[in-house]
Amino acid sequence: MTFSDKRKKKKRTILLYAASEIDANMLYATNFHAPDPFIFIKTAQGKRVLVMSDLEIDRAKATSNAHSVLSLTRYTELAKKRLGRKSTHISDVISEVCRDLGIRSVTVPESFPLSVADRLRKHRIRVSSQPDPFFPERLFKTAMEIQEIRKAMRACEAGMQSAVDILRKSKIRKGLVEFQGKRLTAELLKRQINSIVFDLGYLPSRTIVAAGKHGCDPHDEGCGPIPAHSPIIVDIFPRSDKSGYYGDITRTFVKGKASDRVKKMFRAVFEGQKWALQSIRHGAKAKEIHRTILDLFDKRGFPTGEIEGRMQGFFHGTGHGLGLEIHEPPRIAINEIVLLKGMVVTVEPGLYYYPTGGVRIEDTVLVTKTGIKNLTRFPKYLEIA
Repeated sequence: MTFSDKRKKKKRTILLYAASEIDANMLYATNFHAPDPFIFIKTAQGKRVLVMSDLEIDRAKATSNAHSVLSLTRYTELAKKRLGRKSTHISDVISEVCRDLGIRSVTVPESFPLSVADRLRKHRIRVSSQPDPFFPERLFKTAMEIQEIRKAMRACEAGMQSAVDILRKSKIRKGLVEFQGKRLTAELLKRQINSIVFDLGYLPSRTIVAAGKHGCDPHDEGCGPIPAHSPIIVDIFPRSDKSGYYGDITRTFVKGKASDRVKKMFRAVFEGQKWALQSIRHGAKAKEIHRTILDLFDKRGFPTGEIEGRMQGFFHGTGHGLGLEIHEPPRIAINEIVLLKGMVVTVEPGLYYYPTGGVRIEDTVLVTKTGIKNLTRFPKYLEIA
């Protein structure tokens, strides 16, 4: 089934049981933030129903998108009475609600708790799972979602600018970078970035400032002193505290003078990303984009594979979907995915070699019928004097 096929909505009863603070499907379905698991049902007729605790019921009535908000306490008591028990499992409560709504069959995501599903089947409720994307419409961003991602990107860029400002004000002494008379560390840069991002209403998580050898691993968060004349990967991906939408940006800098090898790596990554940005459009094939960048890097003298006992070169995907999750479908990699208008994806080729370090450049873009709209504004340059 293609993504375009999945856009066609099927009549089914959807059941979710999760905490929307950590489950993107639940947040998407309800537009309601809660730290504890709660019940969401969308009937085949399209009616959205929440079952909430006494703690959350009034807030859910006021701020969620539900047509009906039911009392967890009431249905717990009904389940106890019907089953003749002093205590109940959440599956008993869900069964009671389904009984009341005339529901005998539900579709759940693959992340749905297995124990709950098994118990629901004992209540003679048919439970079937659907793989991601559970809500196919999440693949295609609305105008509101695009605006939220744009705002998240501005927060990313403010954090990135704060890192650049510190690097510009820093001095080089004995091969290391110093700021205000002290050694500049990855930890200090991350604190500065995270502080700026947080003040703008976004929640930073595992911000990457990976200098030198730390940059050889794409997800090494980085630590310790920042070496001069070495590549520094800065990857910022905060989440809006209000809307839940993410931004994502990566730039690579060198404080001082980059080596010829690092300059060649940067030019290759810049060229590969530029080609991808020009090639992405409605109908573009993910695998063709990724393979072309791999081939380009290989022709520039940057092979990919296991070298001296570790992965080196370009060994991650060219990009991924972005929205209520930092990594969500679609993936730009070796797969059968066709990019379609309305998708928001990152474009982030990179090169990683030990002990040189890494170079990665990442923009976030909206796929259109004829190309892209780049949601990223931050410039791309390597050296900071």
